[in-house]
Amino acid sequence: MKILKFGGTSVGSVEAISKLLRIVQDQQQQGQSVAIVCSAISGVTDTYLRLLTEAASGNDYLRVLREVEQRHYDIVRAFLEVKRQNNALLALKMLFNELDDLLAGVRALGEVSARIKDKVAAYGELCSNLMISHFVDQHCGRAVFADARQFIKTDSNYGNARVNDGLTYQLIRNYFKQQANTIPVITGFIASNDKGETTTLGRGGSDYTAAIIGAAMEAEEIQIWTDVDGFMTSDPRLVRKAFSLHNLSYNEAIELSYFGAKVIYPPTMRPAIARNIPIVIKNTFNPGFPGTLIGPQSSSNGSLIKGISSIPAISLVNIQGSGMVGLTGFSGRLFSSLAQFGVNVILITQASSEHSITLAISPQDVPLAYQAIETEFEYELVKGQLNKPEVENELSIIAAVGENMRNAKGLAGKFFSALGRSGVNISAIAQGSSELNISAVIEKQDLRKALNSVHDALFLSPVKTLHVFSCGTGKIGGTLLKQIREHHEHLEGHRHVRINLAGVSNTKKMLIEREGINLTHWQQELQEQGQASNLDTFIEHAIALNLPNSVFIDNTASAVVAQCYDKLFKHNISVVTCNKIGNCGSFSSYNRYKQLARKYGVDYWYETTAGAGLPIIKTLHDLLISGDEVLRIEAILSGTISFIFNEFKGDRSFADVVREAQEKGFTEPDPRDDLSGLDFARKMLILARETGLPTELQEVQIQPILPKNCQEAPTVDAFYEELEKSEDYFREMKQKAEAENKVLRYIGNLENGVVKVELMMVDASHPFYGLSGSDNIVSFTTNRYRFNPMVIKGPGAGAEVTAAGVLADLVRVAPQ
Repeated sequence: MKILKFGGTSVGSVEAISKLLRIVQDQQQQGQSVAIVCSAISGVTDTYLRLLTEAASGNDYLRVLREVEQRHYDIVRAFLEVKRQNNALLALKMLFNELDDLLAGVRALGEVSARIKDKVAAYGELCSNLMISHFVDQHCGRAVFADARQFIKTDSNYGNARVNDGLTYQLIRNYFKQQANTIPVITGFIASNDKGETTTLGRGGSDYTAAIIGAAMEAEEIQIWTDVDGFMTSDPRLVRKAFSLHNLSYNEAIELSYFGAKVIYPPTMRPAIARNIPIVIKNTFNPGFPGTLIGPQSSSNGSLIKGISSIPAISLVNIQGSGMVGLTGFSGRLFSSLAQFGVNVILITQASSEHSITLAISPQDVPLAYQAIETEFEYELVKGQLNKPEVENELSIIAAVGENMRNAKGLAGKFFSALGRSGVNISAIAQGSSELNISAVIEKQDLRKALNSVHDALFLSPVKTLHVFSCGTGKIGGTLLKQIREHHEHLEGHRHVRINLAGVSNTKKMLIEREGINLTHWQQELQEQGQASNLDTFIEHAIALNLPNSVFIDNTASAVVAQCYDKLFKHNISVVTCNKIGNCGSFSSYNRYKQLARKYGVDYWYETTAGAGLPIIKTLHDLLISGDEVLRIEAILSGTISFIFNEFKGDRSFADVVREAQEKGFTEPDPRDDLSGLDFARKMLILARETGLPTELQEVQIQPILPKNCQEAPTVDAFYEELEKSEDYFREMKQKAEAENKVLRYIGNLENGVVKVELMMVDASHPFYGLSGSDNIVSFTTNRYRFNPMVIKGPGAGAEVTAAGVLADLVRVAPQ
């Protein structure tokens, strides 16, 4: 025999009931004998209890009751043949009349007892199962409506009655003997005491009913049909990567359920465990999916854990004091007192010094916990041996569960590292000696982020998601988004990185979307859905979303944007930037950025601030990490200036070459911004600081390229006029270099703690002699590369190479 239990959503609509009937028919075709247990229609029991409260308050309840009644009638008429409808409708009418009489009596008395509350709540299951029994009888074979109050016997603890197993099992077996060759459709959730009065089995009671029936009949399997594909690795509403689990042990299912997974209620499994009966969680609306099999043994799912569950709302109560140290029986007194006041303790931690005990409880139990502690420890509190309990609210619990966690080295490290990297503060930790779970208490606002971070870390997810907030949509910013779109399959398939564009902003508009902005239509979405741009608001939104692995990309040249890095780091958001301004302010601010990134466990990458797409800073870091000593750095780090001096040859005038560079887009709108050497000096400053030199921008020695008259020209047009007038100045330098078989190069130099940017003549023996086009080049002379310097050369200008460098930095953020 198989016991099929259907939840409230599985009996709540014509579509759902049609699927229920097909499931029963499929089982029959496989030769299975079945018994069916059903919950009330979803929401109906809550409605009845609400009507009970309304009736006790003297308010009208009839209108809503009639609506629920009509809903049942409509379902009956949709399924049953006309000749079968009268019996079902009449039986339902009698039940609703009984319920109406009960509510009227409560309204007359003006009060509600626990006994009456159970009796009213029972009508949800009575009505639904009565209906389903008629449907099964018509479509699947002879069925009988089974009121579980006939055979499930409990004590009189209304609302959460305890089952008399021995008597109940005997009565169930007797009932099934009498109903041989029928399909019993049994009311879940409800039972009766020795007086025949209605009791209920508490939360998850219908699942419990199914387990009791299964245990009594020694069923082959208990199937729980619900509206989800079994147990999932985490709550799919919070973790998009959550997936279904095919197998769980009883212990794993109990732990996951205890810590918030609402698929099944832990006591449900007790009868099944006692008889080693498998429980299968399946989806009524996706019956072909295998669901989750819960049995005595666990199995590997390729991960160290089985699931990550959570309790969204808890409070911590901290009890401490010198009187606790070495005091025998203190914990016993504490927990006995809490139990007497009905306080359920969810999690416990105690310091090895015995100076404090921390308890996690439901927020609604805090007043009771206070009362229990003050009652039991009145003397110690008065004498100052015990401090007044401290309470922390707005907290949650996250728990990683799995039997394979036992003796798994490094698991706890991964768990806490994932939380730390995402900036999740831990208030308390607990792990049992069985190593079946690791639990941590965290701030409620961090729950979603924590679940996603730990899920990625512990399920060995091959793809890590980076949530990106991109500031600046100009040449580099726009090209970057294009490259991400074009290479997303490669990034996921080979680099195991998924990039979710959660925000984009420029000087006019900004758009934030947690689930991601379409990379193909981002410009259209930004224009149509974006709001007026405000940098502070954009950053506040990024912080408020509180997403794991958040990355802010600065594609601007704005000092205002760079000033926001501090705030981003402090909220555990990594920064990737091509904006040199951030690292070219005071040395103290440069140093502060790096320290903050380390302090908050985030990344700060800025490779493109020195050489566009060339791996200059990374190479310098590798040299220093390996213990090498940098003796000299020579570099040409301006694609614009490189192009100008590479093309300034033959009969060409300097003004013509500068014009060509501007036409090709190599220069700023005013070429003097490039030719001043200041941008080049900033790049050399960054390299100097990366070697550990605490230097400032004003200490960089810059030799001007342009004569004074060109620098001071009032407009760009006037600048070109002055440039042409100064042609003799440039021709003389070029001719002098040619006479000595040399070429002109504007070179940055770092040596002996001095940073210079100067115009030099170099011969064919110099690595910069053969430079062409807009290429950049850097030469590292170190102890290891003293006689043959390490040279890096390649394109130093252009949106494509710079954006590619930013993308490479972005991928480096993904946690490995």
